Amino acid sequence: MLRWLRRHALPAEARDRLVLGRGERVIAHALTGDSAAVVATTAALHLPDGRRVPWERVDHAGWNDTGLVLTVEGEPDRVVPVPEPGRLAEAVFERVTATIVVSRHVPLLSAEEDSPGVRLTARRAPGGTEVTWRFRYDEGVDPDSAETRERTRAALDRLREQMGV
Repeated sequence: MLRWLRRHALPAEARDRLVLGRGERVIAHALTGDSAAVVATTAALHLPDGRRVPWERVDHAGWNDTGLVLTVEGEPDRVVPVPEPGRLAEAVFERVTATIVVSRHVPLLSAEEDSPGVRLTARRAPGGTEVTWRFRYDEGVDPDSAETRERTRAALDRLREQMGV
């Protein structure tokens, strides 16, 4: 049993580089190709370069043959090489999903459900109370148009009322 724990434990050098907040604890980790670590904690995803990405800022996290494909709010996608994600994949999925309070696509260009529109998403930090809203417009929708802004505002008001958020 002790040998199994040591084999799956976060390497000491990776643990020493982590800067954890009060009450933050490690949930899962995986080694990159160069023996650095990607670490999932209760509050954030810690990347090998030392960056700490709070879960509520992760727009999307997926996996391909080379590793973790990470989309962070306002940044270009990045790929973090993780040859064997192990429990990290499940932890990342669960943590990102847990920050989503509500997510709804609202058509803006016509009343049809599959019409281009906006995705309204409310997110909350783990253990937090403040809700932040994000808008992701579909291709073909002009987010700078006064009409689009007004329709988005009306859709957000309806959704907030429906969901009590």
